[in-house]
Amino acid sequence: MELLTAMVILVATLFAIFFIVYLVVKPFRWVLKIVFNSLLGVIFLWVINIIGQGLGFHIPINLLTILIVGLLGIPGLIVLIVFNLLLRGGF
Repeated sequence: MELLTAMVILVATLFAIFFIVYLVVKPFRWVLKIVFNSLLGVIFLWVINIIGQGLGFHIPINLLTILIVGLLGIPGLIVLIVFNLLLRGGF
């Protein structure tokens, strides 16, 4: 009977440790995803600016545009392009 009690305590302790680690690691995964997407967003904005240079098209690379592309991804980049074209009368 003591062996069974020890095994139950061991399993409960392992479960508690895994649960605590999960709660600590999950927010960092979200932050890392935003950082990674923001870096990709900077690269995409840079490429769009290189391509648009000959057409007189430019999207500034600043904290706001990086966060928009970082949080929204490709749809955010499309929104920035469309918004820029609407503001400068491109449509």
